[in-house]
Amino acid sequence: MNISYNWLRDYLPFDLTPREVAAALTAIGLETGSVEEIESIKGGMEGLVVGKVLTCIKHPNSDHLHITTVDIGEDAPRQIVCGAPNVAAGQKVVVATTGTTLYHGDEKIVIKKSKIRGEESNGMICAEDEIGLGTSHDGIIVLPEDTQIGMSAKEYYHIENDYVLEVDITPNRVDGTSHFGVARDLAAYLNQTGKHVELQRPSIDSFQIDDTSQAIRVTIENQEACLRYSGVTIRGVTVKESPDWLKNRLTVIGLRPINNIVDITNFVLHELGQPLHAFDASKIKDDKIVVRTTQPGTVVITLDGVSRSLTNNDLTICNAEEPMCIAGVFGGLDSGVTEHTTDVFLESACFHPAWIRKTARRFALHTDSSFRFERGVDPNQTVYALKRAALLIKELAGGKITDAIQDVYPAEVKPYPVTLTYKKINSLIGNEIPANVVKNILSSLEMEILDETQEKLTIRVPVYRFDVRREVDVIEDILRIYGYNNIDLNNRMQLTLSHQTATDRSYQLENLISEQLCGAGFNEILNNSLTRRSLYEGLSSQPADQTVMLENPLSADLNGMRQTLLFGGLQSVAFNINHKYKNIRFFEFGNCYSYLSDIKKDSNTLASYCEEYFLGIWMTGKQVENSWTTADMEMSAFELKAVVENILQRLGIDINSLTQSIFSNDIFSNGIELQTRSGKCIGKYGIVNRKIIKSMDIENDVFFAELSWDKLFKLSEQTTISFTDIYKFPEVKRDLALLLDQEVTFDAIRKVAFESERHLLKRVNLFDVYEGQHLPTGKKSYAVSFYLQDERKTLTDMQIDLIMSKIEKNLESRLGAKRR
Repeated sequence: MNISYNWLRDYLPFDLTPREVAAALTAIGLETGSVEEIESIKGGMEGLVVGKVLTCIKHPNSDHLHITTVDIGEDAPRQIVCGAPNVAAGQKVVVATTGTTLYHGDEKIVIKKSKIRGEESNGMICAEDEIGLGTSHDGIIVLPEDTQIGMSAKEYYHIENDYVLEVDITPNRVDGTSHFGVARDLAAYLNQTGKHVELQRPSIDSFQIDDTSQAIRVTIENQEACLRYSGVTIRGVTVKESPDWLKNRLTVIGLRPINNIVDITNFVLHELGQPLHAFDASKIKDDKIVVRTTQPGTVVITLDGVSRSLTNNDLTICNAEEPMCIAGVFGGLDSGVTEHTTDVFLESACFHPAWIRKTARRFALHTDSSFRFERGVDPNQTVYALKRAALLIKELAGGKITDAIQDVYPAEVKPYPVTLTYKKINSLIGNEIPANVVKNILSSLEMEILDETQEKLTIRVPVYRFDVRREVDVIEDILRIYGYNNIDLNNRMQLTLSHQTATDRSYQLENLISEQLCGAGFNEILNNSLTRRSLYEGLSSQPADQTVMLENPLSADLNGMRQTLLFGGLQSVAFNINHKYKNIRFFEFGNCYSYLSDIKKDSNTLASYCEEYFLGIWMTGKQVENSWTTADMEMSAFELKAVVENILQRLGIDINSLTQSIFSNDIFSNGIELQTRSGKCIGKYGIVNRKIIKSMDIENDVFFAELSWDKLFKLSEQTTISFTDIYKFPEVKRDLALLLDQEVTFDAIRKVAFESERHLLKRVNLFDVYEGQHLPTGKKSYAVSFYLQDERKTLTDMQIDLIMSKIEKNLESRLGAKRR
């Protein structure tokens, strides 16, 4: 759920930064996943000031441009060329000074000193759409005459940035599904930590009935499904666009403003957590609201224009003749508020969670209202929320509150009494918490103390805390506000939870990858870590003098410790080939050792010795053999590459966060080295050098990967895997055929592409390579697909063309790529 930082401060005066608020909420059980800065106007109107047009003459070289001089409060006025038809001397206008960045969609426009048709221009006089205030481009903005020259536009338009806190609400904490509910918990935390603040509840004292004539009446026929139904009629309203402050509040948390009436219901929902619904009162036949179920097969057309067939288990809000909407889930198309509405009936109700949950699941309709009704809303808050919304409607839409509030409450739900003892509190928490601290926390959580003795307290838990019904529930609430970090741990504490170390987690991941490889047709091998030094003779990448030698070897074949898993695995490959098993996929986890003579410490005799855990992978033979559907196919380095990337993906490591460089040495005839951005090598893979293969009496190519498991595990530990919904908006694919130098790699192309577009570019794939006739000497052709996607909206052709143009330009400038 999105919580606005500025909105939160309407109810709680605090001086915490947004990230401090996020940390505080997480500490008290309202886990905050992210903090994002939101600009109500992109760019925040930085660089925009109020100016006065002193002179305005026609441009000598244009029939539609004007040359103006504008005073923006500097020592001398600026000359600005303007093309607006309504520009005139004496106007107060908005001026973008040189260096200012304006935004048109995703495109940035930097205002520079320039010449327009031969005349110097030092800035730009702005229209609405150019600074993000609207969509009009009919002419420049003309401000009132008394507007101060030199005032920043940000100050004039009261532009403020906000922060959105993404709070993860657990199913039991429906009391936290509103800004006031979050503020209430935060106030309890701040008071406990010594920062005394007072929670400011929105006032409804000015609520009064303006017209006593009879209005709409309410009847509840199904009292099991509807626990309380409150409503009020407001006549003579004007439906129009909401004021900026209200639109900003909704926009920041991701809601689309519709009109002042609907926006108020959404505002109160996210302010207090109480769902509201506004009906066009003229559509309520016989001025009667009936809360009931309908006959199976009854059809309701909902706001999305879909006809939905109801069952007798779906609660509806009906007029005297027919259902108007599905209660607590979705409004009806014909009964909602439109621009022609003059009278509204405002609903504030409490429905049974199970009824709403089943209906929402049945129709696959999940709305902000159903989200709260399914978890349970406070039946004792319906009238308060109704009055709050009615006052806002009078303020923003006019009208008169007609007749008394219709409030049907068949069986009042009362606060729940709970008795708790100090002994139980201290026993469960493990520390002794002073009695006055306990009482202060309970008071800040609106839990009223009914009776008190030296040993125990009897309290009354508010109805909105559906999750607090037992003594242990209250103690848990006390502890989360008191602070888990404030509990002292001592040596006598006995833990029932097992302690898992990094070694345990590494072992679990090792088993996970082993199962993955076995599922892909691999067999695990286990070779001796003792080997012969002569295997490393003549190698420069792993010299023989770096072999850790044994003082008393059993034989010359086992006189040292392996520097790499390669040779043991090749011996296993050769053994299996000699026994007619030619299509081989092996993997092994094992330690490798080396002696680095240049690293010495007198205090540490082991400083020169290195031990590291590796994962080795070997592949050779045919990928497909004797298949009636597919011709025989030899294994290649690309199959090994896929295996390596699958392992990285399973560990949660983004392959795009690593750098890949092609190399060759005395172990790999062609290989790829994987490095972190800091330059640490985490592994190598490729084709084993033919000289080594022949020394092992192996004829076929062997493809080998050696990955540092210790480094992979550390990277995996640093990685947070999060869930995201499938994007609602389509993915766009664009293909380019590129003419490149032979030495240019696909990885270089992918790197340049992602550096050119970091947000909307999701994937880059190579689908064709051509080298041969009709190409210049030293050139090759790559066919590459680029996949673009925006999770918030459908990409436009203009956006796509701009991105592809930027990628193509960077490929040409950095890699010398030409489009074929």
